[in-house]
Amino acid sequence: MKFTRTTTFTIASLLLLAAQPAFAHHMMDGKLPQTFAQGMLSGLAHPIIGIDHLAAIVGAGIVAALLGRGFAPVLAFTTAMIAGVGLHVAKANIPAAELLVGLTTVVVGLVVVMRGRFGVLPVAGLFALTGLVHGYALGESIVGAETAPLGAYLAGLLVIQTVIAACAFLGTRLLSAKANAIAPLALRLAGAAIVLAGGVAAATAAGMIG
Repeated sequence: MKFTRTTTFTIASLLLLAAQPAFAHHMMDGKLPQTFAQGMLSGLAHPIIGIDHLAAIVGAGIVAALLGRGFAPVLAFTTAMIAGVGLHVAKANIPAAELLVGLTTVVVGLVVVMRGRFGVLPVAGLFALTGLVHGYALGESIVGAETAPLGAYLAGLLVIQTVIAACAFLGTRLLSAKANAIAPLALRLAGAAIVLAGGVAAATAAGMIG
């Protein structure tokens, strides 16, 4: 079988979304980051080891590419996620945050499946809500940290999210540029994987899955 760039991108996306989290949303073995380096490492790792967060970020990159409005929607998503972390650090309360994380990921996946057939404003609203609740959930691991590890955590979080979303964005642009039947199928498969990741997260948060 000859692996084209399209096939490689599709397989890589599915493998990433199928990966299991290594430490259940905490890189420091349950301990609060104490140093700048620990904060940076924790920030870089959290969106990767959490399958629901990883799926949402990949989905944001894909949807942004499908909208054809450049990379700005992704930056809005990542900004909202950082704001969500800030809300948690400030001890604000978002009820059922983990359930919302799963549900918003499902919606992002559905938008991918439908190949971005929504207006810019609805997607902007979705990205703002999704980024906010995901950031709030990710903020749990840094609440109570000193200024240096907190700042490093936010920087690491912003960098890794942007890199992952940029890869999804560029991969989708590459797929969409090819006039063949594989590109729509690949996007639907990626969207279905994102929906599955979000559905499992939502079911787990609701107590339906142990």
